Amino acid sequence: MIAAAVPSHDSRVTRRATHNSQLATHNSQLDSRIATIGPAWLDRHEYPFASKWAAVSGGRLHYVDEGSGSPTLLVHGTPTWSFEYRHVIRAVSDSNRCVAPDHLGFGLSDRPRAASYAPEAHADRLREFVNAVGLDRFAMVVHDFGGPIGLPLALEGRVTRLVILNSWMWPFDDDREMANRARFAAGAMGRWMYRHLNASLRLIMPSAYGRRANLTKAIHRQYLEPFRDRDARVLVLWALARALLGSSAFYRDLYAHAERLRAIPTKIIWGMKDSAFRPYQLERWRKLLPEATVLTLEHAGHWPHEEAPAEVAEAIASFVA
Repeated sequence: MIAAAVPSHDSRVTRRATHNSQLATHNSQLDSRIATIGPAWLDRHEYPFASKWAAVSGGRLHYVDEGSGSPTLLVHGTPTWSFEYRHVIRAVSDSNRCVAPDHLGFGLSDRPRAASYAPEAHADRLREFVNAVGLDRFAMVVHDFGGPIGLPLALEGRVTRLVILNSWMWPFDDDREMANRARFAAGAMGRWMYRHLNASLRLIMPSAYGRRANLTKAIHRQYLEPFRDRDARVLVLWALARALLGSSAFYRDLYAHAERLRAIPTKIIWGMKDSAFRPYQLERWRKLLPEATVLTLEHAGHWPHEEAPAEVAEAIASFVA
């Protein structure tokens, strides 16, 4: 009887190494495919940027990193993601490095159920993110909730130039209109509307445009698709609606140090037909930052960079360059 040949230890190690190498190659190819294609609903014509991911507390943040030179960080709000900055990314990356992350739970980023989706937690993760991708000093653009999420970095002295798009950094205790709307959104009926009607995206978002026709079905879809799941609407979107009043102490602390922003060259771009942040909020910025240059867009709403993309993208690119 002839004994069966037993593979040597070295041959087993070699085969295992070959298998691991093939697996790594396969995973790399898969990551590359995801980076250039993404989910079926993603419009790669509108958003042609390579996808990248960075690990932060609780999960991975998706981001795009385009161009080279002095860095510019783009910080989005709710209920959107970095897709809202696609025109700005194209314009800025011609001369600068442009970095645009999706907050945890938004866009193409992870959405862990155990994470906090309060603005304080987003701000902490954004700080982790800029460290992870090697940003030390950088220009920054903030919109909507991107203000209270991103401005702590400016207060720390890391921001060289600042662009503010229809945003804020103060509590709404003394603002009856905002407080009443926020109180309703944070209540049981508001929660139900967020969960079952997708109120943030289907009701509030269209109403905050200067012209509703500017929010086309194709563009709207890019924001609707990440929140088809009802639980996610409550977990991520309603958490920020509730935080309009629930995180007042956080905003109050930011506002207490707002004078530090006066040392930063700042440009404010404001859509005057915004039903969410009305012109009197812009006046508050004017008083707070009297040296800031201001561009008002009379026919744009809450997303001026969506409604007047060429004008806003050029204004931001020239300012940060």
